[in-house]
Amino acid sequence: MRKSKPKKRIVLPDPKFNDVLVTRFVNDMMQHGKKTVAYQIFYDALDIVDSRMKNDELSSLDIWKKALENITPAVEVKSRRVGGATFQVPMEIRPERKVAVSIKNLILFARKRSGKSMADKLAAEIQAAYNNEGGAFKRKEDTHRMAEANRAFAHFRF
Repeated sequence: MRKSKPKKRIVLPDPKFNDVLVTRFVNDMMQHGKKTVAYQIFYDALDIVDSRMKNDELSSLDIWKKALENITPAVEVKSRRVGGATFQVPMEIRPERKVAVSIKNLILFARKRSGKSMADKLAAEIQAAYNNEGGAFKRKEDTHRMAEANRAFAHFRF
């Protein structure tokens, strides 16, 4: 849209936890419009996390939120063309984009994992992210490392 910003869509909270973040996660995980299947996968994954991490005093939803927080990047690099050269310019990420990036990374690396069901793979990735390990956490670390390496070009910010 050239002139106006598109309106923000209102996302309704999920039925079980009454949380908007859960709905955003499920919407990103959903394929072919099958939202009930996506909800079932998510709730099963949280049940698996709950059964595997009994000694933790946190609920499975809190573990998932902490995992998302652990894989949320603070900065990213964007390509900026100056003269004939292309520079990787480190930029801070907007809060909404931070959440979107972390959700997408968690889902992406859960899908790449080996395992029986998507619920199993998602539960394993949530646990790994909670413990500051796994593919999604590594992606965040790589992003931060790249931004740190290109800190000299920070003055090219637009």
